[in-house]
Amino acid sequence: MSEKSGIVILGIFAADTAYKAKRLPHIAETLMGSGFTLGPGGKGSNQAIAAAKAGGKVTFISRVGNDPFGEMALAAYAAAGVKANVMKMDGVSSGAAFIFVDEVTGDNAIIVAPGAAGLIGIEDVDANRAEIESAAIFMTQLEQPLEAAIHGLSMAKRAGATTIFNPAPARAIPDNIYGLCDFIVPNEVEAAELVGHAIATDEEVRAAGRTLLDRGAGAVIITLGARGAFYHTAGQSEFVPAFSAGDVVDTTGAGDAFLGGFATAISEGQEPIEALRFGCATAAIAVTRPGTAPAMPSRAEISALLGSSR
Repeated sequence: MSEKSGIVILGIFAADTAYKAKRLPHIAETLMGSGFTLGPGGKGSNQAIAAAKAGGKVTFISRVGNDPFGEMALAAYAAAGVKANVMKMDGVSSGAAFIFVDEVTGDNAIIVAPGAAGLIGIEDVDANRAEIESAAIFMTQLEQPLEAAIHGLSMAKRAGATTIFNPAPARAIPDNIYGLCDFIVPNEVEAAELVGHAIATDEEVRAAGRTLLDRGAGAVIITLGARGAFYHTAGQSEFVPAFSAGDVVDTTGAGDAFLGGFATAISEGQEPIEALRFGCATAAIAVTRPGTAPAMPSRAEISALLGSSR
């Protein structure tokens, strides 16, 4: 059997429609916004583009509609160098997302309608069995149906791939999924949902890490925004600080940037803490730019930031 290589990501594409304003409107209220962008998004799609631009060899599994948003997706993958194992479907729209961006802080709130990608099932995973089983890394999230995520993680785990699970958006998940995760990577909101308590202090972060590890995950990474990321295993517990690459413009997709960078570093054999630093640097650059996929930095940009920080 040939040596495993590359990253396979299962997830959704959603066209990001991002509106910048001072606040969200109330029901029956109309607000004037200060900016708008349209571009490719969706957690899995963002992660695939981030990983490819960071230097990873990436295959993305998804579904899109046979419509202009679907064409946008395929063009984005071609530009980034992502191999798109993406089914085009007639009679159903591509996914789309409403994104509110606070014009002062860059913080965001998102509503996602997965469209065609909401129909992803175990058959999509089975159709890509050869690539999943030969991959070094398999990564997925929770925007597509849970059954497909579990099937993919199980298939990859049995084949000896390193599995990365991003339990986003936040929701309850079955206990049997933890043992399929070499790395489980929630943000602080998702981690709080999973463990049932706040993730505000360092001790609460550590407690959440212990809980998720006790449920069977191989390693726990909790992303903490401007505070960086936390790594926890049976033998190691460490906070990795965030980087600064300039003024924060838009935090949409920051977690996806982190995961794409992290997966690329792990696929290259970097140790987890170094891979966390690589992911943090990827995210730090991404948040200085508007949009999601277009904001993902190149390998040269990530390496420059890492080099300047030493």
